Amino acid sequence: MIAVVSVVVLVVTGFAWRSVDSLRSNIATAGALGLGGGTDGAVDILMVGTDSRTDAHGNALSQSELDSLRAGEEVASNTDTIVLIRVPNDGSSATAISIPRDSYVEVPGIGMSKINAAYGATKENTRLELVEQGETDAEAETRSTEAGREALIESVADLTGITVDHYAEVGLLGFVLLTDAVGGVDVCLNAPVDEPMSGANFAAGEQTLSGADALSFVRQRHDLPRGDLDRIVRQQVFMASLVRSVLSAKTLSNPGKLGQLSSAVQRSVVLDSDWDILQFATKLQDLAGGKVKFETIPAVDINGVTDYGESIVQVDPAAVKKYVEGLLDGTADEPDAADSAPTTQDSDVDPSSVTVDVANDSGIDGLANEVASSLGALGYGNGTVGNYEGSSVSTSVIQAADPGSDAAKAVAAALGGIQVTGDDTLSENTVRVVLASDYSGPGVDGSSPATTTEVQASGGESPAPAIDAGSTGPACVN
Repeated sequence: MIAVVSVVVLVVTGFAWRSVDSLRSNIATAGALGLGGGTDGAVDILMVGTDSRTDAHGNALSQSELDSLRAGEEVASNTDTIVLIRVPNDGSSATAISIPRDSYVEVPGIGMSKINAAYGATKENTRLELVEQGETDAEAETRSTEAGREALIESVADLTGITVDHYAEVGLLGFVLLTDAVGGVDVCLNAPVDEPMSGANFAAGEQTLSGADALSFVRQRHDLPRGDLDRIVRQQVFMASLVRSVLSAKTLSNPGKLGQLSSAVQRSVVLDSDWDILQFATKLQDLAGGKVKFETIPAVDINGVTDYGESIVQVDPAAVKKYVEGLLDGTADEPDAADSAPTTQDSDVDPSSVTVDVANDSGIDGLANEVASSLGALGYGNGTVGNYEGSSVSTSVIQAADPGSDAAKAVAAALGGIQVTGDDTLSENTVRVVLASDYSGPGVDGSSPATTTEVQASGGESPAPAIDAGSTGPACVN
């Protein structure tokens, strides 16, 4: 579930823990996966989180461990978390790109299907064929698992245009072990949650989660405004917080925590057999949290439906390829000029030239942050975000030095047509949004406006704003 952090953990333990040979020799490996060789300017790692009820070496979990996972009785090989990590060959940064589990893609041997079926469905089909051919159950399990991994790797490569160079996998238990090893992870919720299917039952605001609670936090997908996309955002902010914890001085200087991390990795992580993880770690030894970012592929429609009624996330492979390629060459956040204007209005305003302050007088905790994030996704500059310090207001307003300016009108339109008023204390290029209890625009329920005319025309969804592991604290999420 939190496979992206496994590499960071290995980097840390590989350099700070003395038993390097033990660490390397006890990590589970997988071979014959048809991987590439990093010839496109980056090392591309496919990180997969599975619902496996075994550890990385195929050993069944104890009943007490199963009970602690709150994962139900179903035995499956679902890949509920799929993350492609791009690391430039110089090791200067890392971008983790989430792929929604319901993305509808071409799966080899199956056809169009949800991408999370590539592993599980291929594995089960292959296992049944092998058993019918007389293979032992153990051999059929090993070979079918290998086939499932290959199918997922190929599906991701076809979708993104990237040749996967390395593979890492972690199960539910591994997520819990890694989280507990750092003493829990800080998160923040916009509102209280009580969702019995995942076991998520949390108060609003910042809190530290570990064990099964942490697992419930990242597994919840029901009762979220954007379903799986909101779950991805939760996973990303959690992973960013875990990266900060792993790279913190209190972890790096604590032999007990480093030993616990190493034990967690040995029991829960599977790596491809051709990966010299220590050589890779050497390349990343100077990597800081601020150079680790989390992105999400663009989606055409997060509420898509197939001809036979199956709920899917519709994606455009050509758009995904362009987006992923841009993350390496630095153009992903620089769309074509025709696509760069906010879709909610016709304007020549360059959003990056406008700084937006957001002041909250709505009584809704975290709303200013959500609205600021929505505007940031459109390209507006982030100004001051906090509570409103003036006299209480009952109606949301946009304040600007010139209420007739194109900048003020653009921000007002982006937030659903809020009234604009004058405030000569503001500079020419600064707009202030004051949120009252009547506000119902983007951000009020975690929603965000679209970022390009192309997405609007197709009824699509823009990717979530990037999550930065170098920030000082957890971002509040749905």
